[in-house]
Amino acid sequence: MNPNPSATGQLPNGDPALTKIYAKINLRLLPFLLLCYFFAYLDRVNIGFAKLQMQSDLGMSDAVYGFAAGIFFLGYVMFEVPSNLLLEKIGARKSIARIMVLWGLTSASMLFVTNETSFYILRFLLGVFEAGFAPGMIFYLTYWYSGARMARVMSIVMLAGPLGGMLGGPVSAWIMATMSDSSIMAGWQWLFLIEGLPCVFLGVMAFYYLDDKPGEAKWLSTAEKALLVQDIGKTKETSHHGFKTVLRDPWVYLLAFAYFCLISGIYAIAFWLPTLISGSGITDLKQVGLYSAIPYVCAAVFMWWFAKSSDKHQERRWHSTLPALFAAIALALAIVFGDHFAVSLAAISLATGFMWAAYTVFWAIPSQYLEGSAAAGGIALINSIGLLGGLVSPMLMGFVKEATGSLMAGWFSIAAVLALGALTLLFVAQKKKK
Repeated sequence: MNPNPSATGQLPNGDPALTKIYAKINLRLLPFLLLCYFFAYLDRVNIGFAKLQMQSDLGMSDAVYGFAAGIFFLGYVMFEVPSNLLLEKIGARKSIARIMVLWGLTSASMLFVTNETSFYILRFLLGVFEAGFAPGMIFYLTYWYSGARMARVMSIVMLAGPLGGMLGGPVSAWIMATMSDSSIMAGWQWLFLIEGLPCVFLGVMAFYYLDDKPGEAKWLSTAEKALLVQDIGKTKETSHHGFKTVLRDPWVYLLAFAYFCLISGIYAIAFWLPTLISGSGITDLKQVGLYSAIPYVCAAVFMWWFAKSSDKHQERRWHSTLPALFAAIALALAIVFGDHFAVSLAAISLATGFMWAAYTVFWAIPSQYLEGSAAAGGIALINSIGLLGGLVSPMLMGFVKEATGSLMAGWFSIAAVLALGALTLLFVAQKKKK
């Protein structure tokens, strides 16, 4: 009986020598990149908890909060493609260091918010300075992993999102509750300071720790480098040769729309889950933090299982389409049973898990089809257009809450968007190489 390749760390197209090389790469790169992305996600969404205090302290409406949450993505989108094209020219080491130092300083500076204008400006700048990080990291990983391994690799790195929810929620709530009695600053101000500064340290560390490409890695032998480059090259589906070609490809824009739908759901949950929980009658900050962690436990499990299955079977279409569809159904059920907290939380947990599963497998699709400058620009283009979902969904939720006093219509809208994303994935994820 043949062993399960997923259990042994080997893929169907792998061999023991390659498995050993990839194990070295995993140990060297993935923990550090996971940590970097953890703080990136945390600094994006920690205003979901800060809102529970700063909204009353500063007298801000739900519409103002929703706009500030979303405007981050406007800055991100505007500077994403240039930032990622710059990465290919100057290397990941310098790019990731620059991005992390600047966004860490900006995130910590959120403690100086005093009114709507300063809130909007700093959130916009946070997006500008973080632009290029996530797609740049995806592009960077294509230098180190074959397309056949990308779904599982992405599931490990993108696990930072659920970890940000699992750990960031309780930690953020603890910081705010503990430091709220401080005579120096409010609890939400301490939150931004404590969670922002580690990014500066990680940015400096990235400059000295990362190697731009396998050829520069002193921890790989010459033979290992040659075998790795050969393995990566033979799994590329090289239909594109430049970024200009990507701009004319409707498939790229359909992928971007599908990603928009997934992002709309992910960030609606990220920015409004603490408000949803506190609105159910749970006012203790630490309890809100603990309950908000539950959906992300589900997300971590689903991400790993779907990515593992996707790589094992070398199948992307249904491993991305079905989770997106199930997420839409679960989110709708969460709203229908909104008066029953336990049932609603369970449904939201399932919805969150399926969203993140679809999100992880999604990124294995373009990475197999694009290469070189087409990969750098194409991945950034997909990500930048898709991230407009992070601009639209929190704003939609805020305006709906302001207009109706309830989030119900907003949540149903997000469920419909997720269903539309599933249908789009069903079509675009079946693309074959030319």
